[in-house]
Amino acid sequence: MVETIYGCKWSLTVYQLLANGINRPGAMVRSVEGLTTKVLNECLRKNAKFGILERITYNEVPPRVEYKVTEFGTKFIRILDELEKLQSEIESEI
Repeated sequence: MVETIYGCKWSLTVYQLLANGINRPGAMVRSVEGLTTKVLNECLRKNAKFGILERITYNEVPPRVEYKVTEFGTKFIRILDELEKLQSEIESEI
């Protein structure tokens, strides 16, 4: 799971967008240069499958979809943050 999520270069970007209150896929695509709808949807699907993100669908016309980080996702993202810090420490020692 970690390899799949961490291997997707857009997952960390998605987590940052969600932390900044951008939770709708269309807004995410517009906010990030080079991010396509297809790639974003694949990334969101993977994260939802692993229980990191929750997909919320509203019964409206036109349909509205939002994503939020789950309780498990919050813990998982904390671990990724620690991995990033460790990587930075290793790189600064070299």
